[in-house]
Amino acid sequence: MRIFGFGKKDGSSPERARNGREVTARLAANPAIRRAAVDQAQVYYHPDFLSDADCDGLIAMIDANRRPSTLLAESKDPEFRTSESCDLDRWAPAVRAIDERMADLLGIDPEFGETMQGQRYAPGQQFRAHYDWFNEQQAYWAAMKESGGQRTWTAMIYLNDVAEGGATWFPQAGVRVAPKRGLLLAWNNMREDGAPNVATLHEGTPVVRGVKYIVTKWFREHRWIHMPIQTY
Repeated sequence: MRIFGFGKKDGSSPERARNGREVTARLAANPAIRRAAVDQAQVYYHPDFLSDADCDGLIAMIDANRRPSTLLAESKDPEFRTSESCDLDRWAPAVRAIDERMADLLGIDPEFGETMQGQRYAPGQQFRAHYDWFNEQQAYWAAMKESGGQRTWTAMIYLNDVAEGGATWFPQAGVRVAPKRGLLLAWNNMREDGAPNVATLHEGTPVVRGVKYIVTKWFREHRWIHMPIQTY
């Protein structure tokens, strides 16, 4: 994995673009993965990425350490993100094994990945439409630039089936994914030129019946350095 340069004034980045091509080629060569049939964004599925035992173990960790979810940027909407989150112990053997499997799937050095985060959504809880990539015009960008730079890829795993609701919805790309136990969903937050892709706007729709558990891992353009700042 190369060390990437930061983006140009127009948002593009040859190194981020190269990273996108390399990860895309790796995913395309994996027979267990399929790509969503849309052009606006690169969205991929890997069914049964985790076993039932893996999922149950992560759910137990989330339940033991959950706290109200936070936002990197302020929102005036108190209902914007209402889930609970848990920063998993990166070096716990069970977590590390899954963390590194996710990185290997994409062909990204694990050191480029943020600590995996677990999330729990009870009935009525949601995460309204947002981007995973950072807005480089926001005040938080200076800290994010120092702690690994822009987010390139996202990998998310559903840990359980949900009776009703809780889909991940990409309104601009036209992709909706219902929670399914063990399913890994991955997407490139950048366009082909390495600029942030607005078509990756996505939301965790409200859970209607049941409880939704997921884990999410975000990858940066540089090695990630832990900072005392909560990111989503």
